[in-house]
Amino acid sequence: MGNEECAWIFWIVLLCLCDCSASHLSYTISEEANKGTLVGNIAKNLNLNVQELEDRGLSIVSSYSKKYFDVNLGTGDIFVNDRIDREELCPNTEQCALRIQAVLTNPMVVHRIEVNVLDINDNSPEFNEYLYLVNISESVPPGERYLLPIAEDADVGSYAVKNYKLDKNEHFSLDVQSTGEHGLSAELVLDKALDREKQPVLKLVLTALDGGKPGRSGSLQIHVLVIDANDNTPVFSKSLYKVRANENTAPGTALIRINATDLDEGMNGKIVYSFVKR
Repeated sequence: MGNEECAWIFWIVLLCLCDCSASHLSYTISEEANKGTLVGNIAKNLNLNVQELEDRGLSIVSSYSKKYFDVNLGTGDIFVNDRIDREELCPNTEQCALRIQAVLTNPMVVHRIEVNVLDINDNSPEFNEYLYLVNISESVPPGERYLLPIAEDADVGSYAVKNYKLDKNEHFSLDVQSTGEHGLSAELVLDKALDREKQPVLKLVLTALDGGKPGRSGSLQIHVLVIDANDNTPVFSKSLYKVRANENTAPGTALIRINATDLDEGMNGKIVYSFVKR
């Protein structure tokens, strides 16, 4: 165990045992602030002489593994000492605050400090998957709805996901509804019947948008696989076949080859030939 780690443990134990808190200070900064960014001036806020800070060995301590803040004993300025990632410290919460202590010795006085960390739009909406497959029969009538995956954004408040949009196409539209607690749902709505024989796969793009200015976005590829319905009849290559045969033609002799096709697939496209009894 190194000297620095021992010192950190010493301060934590001491603060737990010591009930000598003199005041409570509150500051506000934005996450991802550059190292050296001014948080506040503790000498001014506590009406202390700067020289007194140095003589009494002012130090900033906390229970965090990183030393996010430090103090300039020559000025009393508390400044950012390490990168602050709000989403790492306070995931999925509206409020985020770091609690630290400013410790003065001889005599021992602990000033509790709360630093409120404001969110910035540093994350984009993300879907859990890159490609989403939807199977829809070509016999499905317009008006049918299909629930789509939602995007997640590590940011909160106005920087969370605020809307969805679908690229322009002739078959589908998008219905976006609020689910409460600032959540949204998106449904794919069939506006025009599908035709597998014309277009067996439709490729769409769903985009999630956050509320930042400028905003961030994330996209999802949607492939609609059109399932075949038995909506086509077999068609012969000719409407009439004519053949001549001699009266002494032997039984089993091939006279003509006929051909029919069906645009459907699988069993729906399988053709069986037979004569109609006359």
